[in-house]
Amino acid sequence: MDKVKIMVVDDESRMRKLVRDFLTKSGYEVVEAADGAEAVDLFFAQNDIALIILDVMMPKMDGWQVCREIREYSKVPIIMLTAKSDERDELQGFELGVDEYISKPFSPKILVARVEAILRRTSQHSASEVIEAGGIVIDKAAHSVSVDGSPVELSYKEFELLTYFVENKGLALSREKILNSVWNYDYFGDARTIDTHVKKLRSKLGKSGDMIKTIWGLGYKFEEES
Repeated sequence: MDKVKIMVVDDESRMRKLVRDFLTKSGYEVVEAADGAEAVDLFFAQNDIALIILDVMMPKMDGWQVCREIREYSKVPIIMLTAKSDERDELQGFELGVDEYISKPFSPKILVARVEAILRRTSQHSASEVIEAGGIVIDKAAHSVSVDGSPVELSYKEFELLTYFVENKGLALSREKILNSVWNYDYFGDARTIDTHVKKLRSKLGKSGDMIKTIWGLGYKFEEES
C-alpha cells in the first residue's frame, strides 16, 4: 500500500526537518518546499499530495498566497503554521479554506495527531463522495469525472458546476442560485459566465451533456435520460 504523501512548506530547514522526522516515524511520505513559489510548483507537479503543512511567513510567496493559489483548484487539507497568535490571522486562514491553524512553538506530537485526525475525516468523507447519474461518475475526493467509463478533463469550476447539477438533479436551478452556490460570495460578475461554463461543460460531456437542460428565462435543470 502506498504511503500517504504530505507536503511540508517552511523556509526554516530545521523546522522542516523536525516536522518531517515526526511524520516519517508515523509512516507518512514527506516532500518539502522552502518557499511559497516552490510549494505551488511542487503541488501541481505531483497529483497525490494528501495534505499540506504550510508556514505563513515565507519569501517569494507567503502562506496566504499559496493557500489562495491552491484553493482555486483543490480542496486538499491545509494546516497553517504561524509565529503569530493573532485572531485576525486565524480568521483569515479559515476564510481562505484552511482546515487547521497551529501557532509556533508547537508540539510535533500534537501536529501529527492533528494530521491523523484530518486525514481520517477526509477519508471518511471520500468514501461517500462518489456520485453517479446517467453514466456520469463524479469522484469528489479525487476530483475526477468519467462518462461511460471514459475519463473527462474538466476545469475546477466545470467540475464544481457539474457536481452541483448532479446533486440537484430534477430541480429547476436559477442562474442566481447557481452563482451563489458554485461561485459563492467572492464572484462579482454576471450570470452570463454560467452560460459560458455550461456550453463548455456540455461539449466535454458529449451526448451526456444533453442531460443539462436549459430552462428559458430561468436557468438550468439536470435530468437523467429515461
